[in-house]
Amino acid sequence: MISFCVVLVRPRDPNNIGAAARAMANFGLSDLRVVAPFAVAWREAVSAVGAEDIMHQAVQYETLDEALADTSFSLAATALRNRRIEQEIITLPQLNVRLESVPDGKIALVFGNEKTGLSGDDIKRCMAVLNIPTVSKQPSINLAQAVILTCYELSRRDGFTPLRSGGSLEAPAPTDSQKEILVEKLFVLCEKADLRPDLTTDQRKAFLRRIVGNLSLNEVQLFFAKSLAERISQRVK
Repeated sequence: MISFCVVLVRPRDPNNIGAAARAMANFGLSDLRVVAPFAVAWREAVSAVGAEDIMHQAVQYETLDEALADTSFSLAATALRNRRIEQEIITLPQLNVRLESVPDGKIALVFGNEKTGLSGDDIKRCMAVLNIPTVSKQPSINLAQAVILTCYELSRRDGFTPLRSGGSLEAPAPTDSQKEILVEKLFVLCEKADLRPDLTTDQRKAFLRRIVGNLSLNEVQLFFAKSLAERISQRVK
């Protein structure tokens, strides 16, 4: 079984740390590791809305080596422009497929600071490089945005359970007894309007049942049709 940790290396802005923690909370990650942050009071970032526990439980390290000590696989998130990359490069859309062949253990997602990103040594310290594809005009991504994009991609893996799924907006199909209510309303309307006088009562109801059945109405639509038939019937003398 694999699990994840997010490692922020030398982050400068506490609010970016807080936003990263919030992104982690959104998608079910909780292990935040911060390496040599610039700000002393980085845990107090106001941007960590709903993720205060992640901030308080985050572990601070002096070096990246220490932060990766218990991990089994590490990915350095970086833009590729002006970088000489020697490791395997995994683009974000390929991440989940690549993780299928990673051995069980802790996987580290390593992000650099807002100004310079990861250093060459930081990248070499990781086992692979994670790249978020961008247009050449703007190759780099804000730290917090990079974290949330990566966390979202991980949430697409099997086993992720969202708070709420979309489900179907379609109302359930009506029962037979509910259909009969509409048939009766239409029968009364046909009687008042003298429609199909050539049919007997039973024949007319059977005829109306076939119409209602062929319409494939859902429950909401059926009760709307019932109300409409009632309104019309009230106006027909």
